[in-house]
Parts: sequence; C-alpha cells; structure tokens
Amino acid sequence: MLTTTTFRSLGILPETAEALEAVGITTPFPIQEMTLPVALAGNDVIGQAKTGTGKTLGFGLPLLERVTVAADVEAGRAAPEALADSPQALVVVPTRELCQQVTNDLLTAGKVRNVRVLAIYGGRAYEPQVDALKKGVDVVVGTPGRLLDLAGQKKLSLKHVRALVLDEADEMLDLGFLPDVEKIIAMLPAKRQTMLFSATMPGAVIGLARRYMSQPTHIRATAPDDEGATVANITQHIFRAHSLDKPELVARVLQASDRGLAMIFCRTKRTAADVAEQLAKRGFASGAVHGDLGQGAREQALRAFRNGKVDVLVCTDVAARGIDVEGVTHVINYQTPEDEKTYLHRIGRTGRAGASGTAITLVDWDDIPRWQLINKALDLPFNDPEETYSTSPHLFELLGIPEGTKGILPRAERTRAGLEAEEVEDLGETGGHGSRGPRGRGGRDSRDGDAPRTERPARTPRRRRRTRAGEPASAAETAAQAAVGTLTTGAQAPAPAVEDALAPSAPQEQEAAPRTPRRRRRTRAGASGAAGTEAAAVAVVAEPVVAAAPAPVLEPVTDESAPKTPRRRTRKAAAIAPEVPAPAAPPAEETEAPKAPRRRTRKAAAVAAEVPAPAAPADPAPAAAEEAPKTPRRRTTRKAAATAEVPAPAAAPAEESEAPKAPRRRTRKAAVAPEETPTA
Repeated sequence: MLTTTTFRSLGILPETAEALEAVGITTPFPIQEMTLPVALAGNDVIGQAKTGTGKTLGFGLPLLERVTVAADVEAGRAAPEALADSPQALVVVPTRELCQQVTNDLLTAGKVRNVRVLAIYGGRAYEPQVDALKKGVDVVVGTPGRLLDLAGQKKLSLKHVRALVLDEADEMLDLGFLPDVEKIIAMLPAKRQTMLFSATMPGAVIGLARRYMSQPTHIRATAPDDEGATVANITQHIFRAHSLDKPELVARVLQASDRGLAMIFCRTKRTAADVAEQLAKRGFASGAVHGDLGQGAREQALRAFRNGKVDVLVCTDVAARGIDVEGVTHVINYQTPEDEKTYLHRIGRTGRAGASGTAITLVDWDDIPRWQLINKALDLPFNDPEETYSTSPHLFELLGIPEGTKGILPRAERTRAGLEAEEVEDLGETGGHGSRGPRGRGGRDSRDGDAPRTERPARTPRRRRRTRAGEPASAAETAAQAAVGTLTTGAQAPAPAVEDALAPSAPQEQEAAPRTPRRRRRTRAGASGAAGTEAAAVAVVAEPVVAAAPAPVLEPVTDESAPKTPRRRTRKAAAIAPEVPAPAAPPAEETEAPKAPRRRTRKAAAVAAEVPAPAAPADPAPAAAEEAPKTPRRRTTRKAAATAEVPAPAAAPAEESEAPKAPRRRTRKAAVAPEETPTA
C-alpha cells in the first residue's frame, strides 16, 4: 500500500512546503517521516539511514522551523524582538563538498521564507564570509576548522544558536575533528537542540551523543522492502582485475549502452589524477576532485559535472559523502575501499532518491583479503570475485557493452564540452596547493579575496659597478695617474698603491684599501736592509716613472789641487738589479776629510739607453787622500725602492788610499747589457 503522507501533513510551515513543492518534492522518505515529528517537538535526535534516502531534509526542515525570520514576524508567528542578525542554527560537516550540498538544500527549502544560509569552509577568502556575517545570517553550515577560525577572531558569534546538527558524525571522528567539534560545542548555549545524522553509527558517535545530548531519540529508518546495508535498487558487480588492465577495462565500461554520468573512486590522490588524465587522452570528458587540487579547481570540476559538460568524475573519498548529482548511473571503485563504511558511501552516489544505479568494484589480487572483510561485514554474496579482463565476454554481457568496443571513445561520440568549458572561479584561496598564501589554519592569503589573480612583475637584476679601492673604476684610474705623476716629479708614494693603480683589470676581490703613504728618507746604513723589500715595487714603476724624469745635473767634486768630477748614479731596470750586489756603506767616523756631496737624480729610460753606463770595477770604493779634504756630496731624497736597483759599493778604508784617485761616475744600467764609458 502506498503511503499518503505529505510534508504538509507532518506539520511543517506552509512556506517551506511550498518551496519543496516548487522543485517537485511532496512525499517524504522514511527517515524524514520518522524524524520530523520528534525533531519539530524540540527533542534531541540521532538519525541513521542509508545513503541517498534524504537525511539532509530530515534534519534541515526542523532546523528551518526553529529559525525566526522577517516572514514569521509578518505572519504573526513571532515577535520582532526575536529577530537576530547572528546565526540561530549551526550545521557542522566534515568536507567542503558536503558543506556546499547541505547549503544548497537548505536554501531550496527556505527560499519562500527568505532564510539566510551561509556556507563557511576553508580554501576560500575570509573577506566575503566576514562581510556576509556582518550583514546578518540565520543558518551557518561550515567545516570545523574555518568555524573555529572565525569564532576565534570574534567574527562569528554562536551565543544565539538554538539548534546544532552534526552531519556525518562518524566521518568527523575518523578525520580527527573530535577536538574541534568539542571546542565548537563549548561555545554554544547550554539550552539548545542537538541532532546527529549519519549512514553509519559506530560506538564512538554514540559516546559523543551521550556526552553532549539530552535524552536523544535514536531513529534508524529503512524501507520495508530494503533489507541489508546497501540500497536494493543498486546493482553491484565485483570483478577481480589486474592493475595494468584497469584503464582499458574502465574505458570499455564507460561505453555501456545505458550509461549516464559516472563517478570513479580511487584510494590515492595520485591515482585519481592519473586515471583522469588517461581517460582524457582516450577521448572522454573527465574531471578530477582530490585533495591536491585547489578549491577553485575542485568546484570547477563539480560544476562541470552537474552541468553535463563532463560526464566522468574521478575523485577520492572527499567526494564519497554528500555529493548528490542527478543522473549518476554508474559508480566504479577503481581501487578497493578501505572498509565497509567507505564502500557504502561510495556506491551511495548512485541510486539516489529511488533511482536505479550500477556499482562496479575492481579488486586487485593483493586486495582480495580486504574485500573479503568488507563482503563479510555487509553480508554480500561476492566473497570470491570472478577474474575479469577487458576482453572477457561476461564483462560485455553483464554491463551491456556493445560488441567490438575498444578502449578509445569514437570521435563521433565526443559530444561533451569538457572541463575547459567551465570557467575557474577566483575564490581567493587560502592555503593548499592551488594558492600562494601561507598554509595552515588561520593563514591569510597574500592576495585580496575579491581581487583577481595578478602576476608578479619580473625581478630586475641587480647591477654591479666595479670599484677600485672603494671608488668607481674611472675615479680610481684618475687617482692612479695622479700617483704616477707624483712619483715622476720625485715625491714619495708607497709602491703597493702605485702597483694597484697601474693594474687596469685587477680582480675586485684583490683590491685593498688605499694606504697612507709614509715618507722615508734613505740613509746609507739602511739602504741595504730596505733593498730586498723594495725591489719588487720598482719593477712596476720603473718604465712609466722614469720616462718623464728630468735630465741629470752634474756637479764637480774637487780635491786640494784640482776639481773632481762627481759620480753620477742612475737607476737600473728591475731585471738587472739582482745581478749587482749591494756594497756596505762606510761608517761616518772613518771619513777624516769632508767629501764633496754627490747629488743623485733620476734618469729617464731614454737617456739611459743613449748614454751607456760604465762597468763597475771590482773595488768600486771611492778613494781620497787623507790629507786632501773632499767636497761633501749632496744627496737628494730618493724613493726608497730605488736603492734596491743600484746599491752603494763598499767603501775602502781611508788609510789605505795614499794618492787621490779620479772619482768614477756611475749611471743607471738600462735593460740592455751595460757598456763602459770613460770617466770625465
């Protein structure tokens, strides 16, 4: 006998019944018929029913009845002071897809009364949700993480909540949401109505109910002709298939004659992405929904699936609950589910609201023990699945696949627009793989939630400017030229600084800070000691410095009877300097008579080349008569480094020289071999 119960006879508001009748919903399902009288009375309820039997309206209609809106004040059912902008009812769900599904159903049922329902879940920008809360919301449907975030920021007020619903409570426990759910419940008023709904009700959910519910009524609804855990109008097929043959097998199953929309479930995210890609290459309009995708891409695939642009949806268990899409005829378990609860929720995506469907499960050889546990728990007759391949005749016969079907969809049948035809909505995603913001709960996105995604400008490379001794290269070269000019005129400058200035391409890391030049006055006693350290420095400045040196000035040196020609010393090239040893300077006390001063000047390289220097004798000491006084020699300040080139000869004792000798004039040797010239 057919039931004549309607929603109007169950005592719901006329506006709610009118909204349901507008979409063709007039007769309640068993879970709705049994739950509404108890829930409308304000009692706590634990509802349990199979997937696809209308649990959402089973708790949604009583929830809408407890909300006071402006239409109730106009109808005289409530006082104006009962209105509130903060939420009056709260629904907590485990997944984002289920959050969207419940929100859509509540909006449909509360359309005539204009009930404001807001979905709050992660992966979207905070700003639109916060703005909607400021404008006023009657019912909030959300996931635990985002609800705690907004409540902690004082954006969401839960002090006016009159009814709480925990949908798919067993899934929230499995995902580890129990601590978050307990925090949310602690924020609610103590006096409220609490309802728990799920297709499976493990012992942990019953313990949660006893802790937070007051004398709940446990309602388990089944149809009279529907025995067992699964829905009777779903045809189940279990095949033992090889993993390498599964893509070909699935491609042929998808070409069955009576196939509408199809959902393929995988255990891992990587497998789901791979199967979707392979099906797309075979010509099928496929989309993917899994945790590695951003929220925008997940919603794009679901919209394309509902709109018919995509007829194959490959997903993980995130879409196993709450997805209610009309026209799903086939559900394929590409991989064996983890347990019997997951199996029930997967195949429950088809055969919904009294429709028929087909559920196909492909079991690997390694998954046979797992499947046998599921089969035993659900009391199914498929303990030993039949070995099946993509070419097996019984596969074509059982599923209605035309003969000669191959694993590639013919081009004539590729009529779907595909996933690319559905635009991706900019949700201002926060966290996850599809966003740029920081990951984790409470992380804010680096972009504004309402602004379009913009690319960052290209980074300008840093330009490096070569400097020498802390100054630009051009300034350093100018300073080097000035230093060379100073040395040319006879001023003192340190040899290392000149060497650095004359090096045109010295590496930057070898540059040193300029040193303060020390003025050194050369003495005969210290000439030999400084010769070794100053010889290398003269090698760099020998040619450029002496090129502009002034001509030497000669002064006569006289003895008692006749004037003597003073000795003239010039610089030698750095290459000849090591060949001439440095003679020791005579002590000042051994010279009894004053000597004529010798004036030493620098000699240009050109002059040294034209006038050859005399060869140095073995005993170069200048001799002078003891009784004849000598004109003292006048020495000019020379660069300390020049003494390494032409060392002073050793002086002979004054008492051994009996007769005066003509002084020898020494000049600097050129880079060529030296020649002897007669003395003046």
